[in-house]
Amino acid sequence: MANKIVWAFRRLTEDGAFGVCTWLGKKMGIYNGNIRLAFIYLSFITFGSPLIIYVIMAFILKNKRFFKPGPKRRSSVWEI
Repeated sequence: MANKIVWAFRRLTEDGAFGVCTWLGKKMGIYNGNIRLAFIYLSFITFGSPLIIYVIMAFILKNKRFFKPGPKRRSSVWEI
């Protein structure tokens, strides 16, 4: 029973934990396992402040359609 819970938690964190490390790894060209380790080590060293950054990045990635600028209408010189 406990093994199933541990396995489910591991799968959740590795596969679908917001995708922040995967997204960041693709953008920077770095293996996402190294980014996860960096978040873990920095969390221990700085008492959890990277976790706040991680949650903010997860929120932005989840709602990135609201953060993208919409289509801009070009104003002409005659509309001044």
